[in-house]
Amino acid sequence: MISDKVRPHHLERKALLHVRQSSAHQVLHNRESSALQYAMRDRLTALGWSEIEVIDDDLGRSAAGGVQRAGFERMVAEVCLGKVGAVCAREVSRFARNSRDWQQLIEMCRVVDTVLVDQETIYAPRHGNDRLLLGLKGSLNEYELDLLRQRSLSARYEKARRVGCGSARRLREGRRRLGEGPGSACPESDPVGVR
Repeated sequence: MISDKVRPHHLERKALLHVRQSSAHQVLHNRESSALQYAMRDRLTALGWSEIEVIDDDLGRSAAGGVQRAGFERMVAEVCLGKVGAVCAREVSRFARNSRDWQQLIEMCRVVDTVLVDQETIYAPRHGNDRLLLGLKGSLNEYELDLLRQRSLSARYEKARRVGCGSARRLREGRRRLGEGPGSACPESDPVGVR
């Protein structure tokens, strides 16, 4: 499985395989996903890499930002030093879910001529079309994360409205006893609440 994007100078440098799960729950319960990610080592071997380093320091850490990810930081640092011919993940979205980290990785790979590899494609950030596609994937990843957050918040709000507000009278009475004023999470329990 040779690609014209993988050149001899890429193969002279090591490949980094980044393995990540977003939460401790996923690490414990989504073992097949982890196994599929580790199996990407076979893809790198088939492409010609003999030196492959697995970076799995970020298991249980979200790529959404706000959480320090030592594995991702180490991967970017090694790319910057020109020691890496390829960075690999089962899906390139596994690298980062926020634009800052995503663009940093893509730009560093472009500068030092490191390819990105996933189960479907090899991306060469020095090629304009690949850079465009990676940019779109990064934007879609970030949008997907925002969409998931919105859905989660909407579901929680609806559940609170449906379940918690069915007893709006009890909520009002309980709040009076506690000495709390308006501003409950349930709109029906607060005549001035958001509807």
